[in-house]
Amino acid sequence: MEQKLEKLNEHVNDIKSLINTFNKTLETIEQRLSRLEKVDSIEHRVAVNQIDLSDIKDSLQRIEDVQTTLLKGLESKQENNEEIIHINRRLDSHLVKLAKAEEEIIILKTK
Repeated sequence: MEQKLEKLNEHVNDIKSLINTFNKTLETIEQRLSRLEKVDSIEHRVAVNQIDLSDIKDSLQRIEDVQTTLLKGLESKQENNEEIIHINRRLDSHLVKLAKAEEEIIILKTK
């Protein structure tokens, strides 16, 4: 009877040891998953910024095309100047947005 109790006690200790090992393994897996989630989040943000960059570049190209058309088509210098100033402001605004987005991408890539 005493031997059976000792064996039972050994088995209980083995089970406790297995549970502790299992808990440690789970913690390791959770840490790895957490890191993967962070990487996925960063990759998603980079992908979204790249889409935004291409949209901004397309907008800039269209603005430049409009500017060229306006320069050729408008007769009045004053009208041209006002249109060009407006377009240049918009272009400057887009360039600033583009620079900020590229800077964010560089920062995200270096992390």
